[in-house]
Amino acid sequence: MQGVSQEKLADALGLTFQQVQKYERGANRVSASKLYEIATALRSPISYFFDGLVDPAGDHQGADGRPSDEQTVHAFLMTAEGLELAKLFPGLARGRVRRRFLDLMRALAGVDDIDDEDREG
Repeated sequence: MQGVSQEKLADALGLTFQQVQKYERGANRVSASKLYEIATALRSPISYFFDGLVDPAGDHQGADGRPSDEQTVHAFLMTAEGLELAKLFPGLARGRVRRRFLDLMRALAGVDDIDDEDREG
């Protein structure tokens, strides 16, 4: 996703690309310190490597049992498509174009339209 080859990552970590391949395939365990080095080299948060796991520090779900906005945004940005959409969306003209884009996304996702008041926010 970040466009970094195994060779470039290996160089940044002082490893061979074969060692990086073993980490990637799960053949070798990754220590916490090495994971930190990998995240630093990739300019990525450590949480990226734990995407999809429940946070043991607490429950971030709302009272209705649905994921919090923070969880939703995080899950969205941890996908290649979500990251690309997040980068492109600010380039859309404000106002009608953005609302129409959101209407399209809602229709594709099969989500009912929300109140105009919520849309303004």
